[in-house]
Amino acid sequence: MVIEASTYLFHATKRRVYFRNVSILIPLTWKSKSEYLMPKQESYDQADVIVANPYLKYGDDPYTLQYGQCGEKGQYIHFTPNFLLTNNLPIYGSRGRVFVHEWAHLRWGVFDEYNVDQPFYISRKNTIEATRCSTHITGINVVFKECQGSSCITRQCRRDSKTGLYEAKCTFIPEKSQTTRDSIMFMQSLDSVTEFCTAETHNTEAPNLQNKMCNSRSTWDIIMNSEDFQNASPMTGTDPPPHPTFSLLKSKQRVVCLVLDKSGSMSSEDRLFQMNQAAELFLIQIIEKGSLTGMVTFESSATIQNYLTEITDHNAYEKILANLPQAAGGGTSICSANGRGKLYSQFNTSGSEIVLLTDGEDDNISLCFEEVKKSGSVIHTIALGPSAAKELEILSNMTGGHRFYANKDINGLIDAFSRISSRSGSITQQAIQLESKALNVTGKKWINGTVPVDSTIGNDTFFVVTWTIQKPEIILQDPKGTKYKTSDFKENKLNIRSARLQIPGTAETGTWTYSLLNKHANSQMLTVTVTTRARSPTTLPVIATAHMSQSTTHYPSPMIVYAQVSQGFLPVLGINVTAIIETEDGHQVILELWDNGAGADTVKNDGIYSRYFTDYHGNGRYSLKVHAQAKNNMARLSLRQQQNKALYIPGYVENGKIILNPPRPEVKDDKAEAEIEDFSRLTSGGSFTVSGAPPADLEAKVKEDHIQLSWTAPGKVLDKGKANSYIIRISKCFLDLREDFDNAALVNTSSLIPKEAGSIEHFEFKLEPFKIENGTKFYIAIQAIHEANVTSEVSNIAQAIKFIPPQDSSVPALGITITATSLAIWGLALILSIF
Repeated sequence: MVIEASTYLFHATKRRVYFRNVSILIPLTWKSKSEYLMPKQESYDQADVIVANPYLKYGDDPYTLQYGQCGEKGQYIHFTPNFLLTNNLPIYGSRGRVFVHEWAHLRWGVFDEYNVDQPFYISRKNTIEATRCSTHITGINVVFKECQGSSCITRQCRRDSKTGLYEAKCTFIPEKSQTTRDSIMFMQSLDSVTEFCTAETHNTEAPNLQNKMCNSRSTWDIIMNSEDFQNASPMTGTDPPPHPTFSLLKSKQRVVCLVLDKSGSMSSEDRLFQMNQAAELFLIQIIEKGSLTGMVTFESSATIQNYLTEITDHNAYEKILANLPQAAGGGTSICSANGRGKLYSQFNTSGSEIVLLTDGEDDNISLCFEEVKKSGSVIHTIALGPSAAKELEILSNMTGGHRFYANKDINGLIDAFSRISSRSGSITQQAIQLESKALNVTGKKWINGTVPVDSTIGNDTFFVVTWTIQKPEIILQDPKGTKYKTSDFKENKLNIRSARLQIPGTAETGTWTYSLLNKHANSQMLTVTVTTRARSPTTLPVIATAHMSQSTTHYPSPMIVYAQVSQGFLPVLGINVTAIIETEDGHQVILELWDNGAGADTVKNDGIYSRYFTDYHGNGRYSLKVHAQAKNNMARLSLRQQQNKALYIPGYVENGKIILNPPRPEVKDDKAEAEIEDFSRLTSGGSFTVSGAPPADLEAKVKEDHIQLSWTAPGKVLDKGKANSYIIRISKCFLDLREDFDNAALVNTSSLIPKEAGSIEHFEFKLEPFKIENGTKFYIAIQAIHEANVTSEVSNIAQAIKFIPPQDSSVPALGITITATSLAIWGLALILSIF
């Protein structure tokens, strides 16, 4: 298939491109052979082509999962074993031609030039035409009355008086013998078709997805504008392209090394504690049994804490947990010579994964780049806090790893670690996150929550609670009324302020209820995390994945948030999908994602939920988390055929006679959807970086017992006029302002009169009734009120710290108290995989 496709593609692109190297990833369950090589960064979830059974008994149409905009790459091509092993030549054309059709979807973001939902249209000449490209493709339009075997009684199509088009059962049957050479994105099965539609031959009138998505531009125009063709000149001469080189790859077992920062900066804001909490969860709940795992810690230099250990039981991961760093100190040197030597000599085998977490700056990280390229390892990076090395994500990008950003609370770290599951495609073995919630709970108060456990999951289920001051009282109840109490939740010996309960056996299906009591007098942050795995190897679980349309953007260019919710290869419809995007200063944007075929959403009811994102708050890293919930029995499983596939040809006209192909299995309308029970899924969509956005606006500093603020005045409408008034709120807790601004302490602003838009506002107020001590942190945010009491978005959250430096012992005390202010502003700132 690939050899034929390479030659066909070479001529279709006018002697420009062909397949040079192809890697075929062999399943873990297949018997090993001497010719199989170890993969490097190749994996099932990164593959261009997936060979796998359809989830249900029908659906052998080859298709491409493609939901981006025009010219954007798709996700993967899906071939079934039945498609590869059965002679489908009359139906789809040769496999090589089908591959090129799908490759154009995947690589160059072009779309189909047919439309099964609107197979005919009325042209400008007032004639009824089949939806096709080019219009030079000839055929007849008939209705099949009665069929026996490969012969049918037909009649001519009649015109529908209401639509002006042909009746619903009318079918276009192409002539077997054609003279036109285009187009591959319409009907590659025709022998004469060897090219893509060009600007000269493109049918701009056809109501197809190519015209809709690409503003009526031809497929060849889109392909030629891709990066692949910027420097691709046609090969001279008449020789065919060389045959592709094939590599057969098979991995053994998963190899993961945790590389954790313990430099001095990790001692601030509980970062070391939070890192340890998240690493513990990863080792106990996320990484698959049988994996080889090791750990390295680093500051100015690197130290191997644990050589590779197979995770087989409780004792295996306890040995690694015992070496989690308990103290922070030193600088940050990700690529120190000592660290590189130890790290790569022990852990850097082909196909291994490195989870690199750091919060510090490192100007020398580029020293690693060449070594990383040669290593064959996949590096997942977790940037903790706003000061993490700016080049960190380059390591992920060049190795195909995930990239994450975590801000202040533990949930960001837990969500990141929970996403780093096996890339082998064994979905039934992967951990699934059901809940991830952080709550600032008032002293002596209860909070309650629920978690649905559906029938596709329930094995290896953990409920984890973390706290910042004192362990809360915990009550957990399953759907049948069985209760678990605080004493059932086990704490780690390292005292990292977390407790977990592993549900015995398989978790009961239904709604689980939890209650937490903050027993301390003061408020504290409590978190709840729930993870599980598939209920059985034969029942695929519902899963959710998420990502942004790109990893970097420049203000004000819009981005698109994508979330895919599916069971196997089948889309899940009718659910609530919410994206939470967080900036470096903790500002959150919550977006409801839609699968309605409007706006950023390409196709309605395909299980891809999307939305444009333009609400930028400053530069730097942003994180994405998505929550998918099925409520009130509204969710449905789509059984329809996928979009973006090679067109099924019912038959051909040959010498004036219709020759039929075998009928394709159709889904009856009453079986087009299946009910699916209520569920909940959480997933991290990684991080992305924004540049060129307006800088942080609200600034704050402490002066004696006052706080001084400054910001740029907003307008009444955009940047014109002035606001009516301001609301300023203050708290010692960052999350109070971010999540519950309206209930934070209100600052008296009766003397504050807004200025004209663009002016610099200054305001000073006394810190009452707050007690001010050395090191006290205050968080302040502001809202503008316009006419009719319309309020603006909450500003960035500014931080001010009262800091009294210690006296230098070498300088005699002069009886003068010296105070200084520390100011901190939180900126607004081809792989083929057989499975």
